[in-house]
Amino acid sequence: MRKKMLRLFLTVCMAVGLGTTVNGAVAGTPDKGAADMLLEGGSRGEVPFPHRRHQDALKEDCATCHDLFPQKRGGIEALKAEGRLAPKQVMNKLCTSCHRQYRREGINAGPTTCSQCHQER
Repeated sequence: MRKKMLRLFLTVCMAVGLGTTVNGAVAGTPDKGAADMLLEGGSRGEVPFPHRRHQDALKEDCATCHDLFPQKRGGIEALKAEGRLAPKQVMNKLCTSCHRQYRREGINAGPTTCSQCHQER
């Protein structure tokens, strides 16, 4: 029940964040996307993603992640379907490798194991 409530909460946050950002953006202001997102995580389940927290940690250097995939909803899934992005490529190249690097540097970082991110369906 708790996982379902978390998933519902994150989905609502994502929908509200995307609607506000896309429709309420001020001219000349970059679209930062939703503050929180729920990413497709394959057979291990969805991945709640604190987008704004990552933007803050990376000083809004969007290219850190978005050199690999586009800044649009469903971009990762589209690249996988086209065969241009290997399974686990985002997780291995970006997520866990970055979190491990931060930890080596003594900086508090995010999770590095599957079950810490992926939520059962």
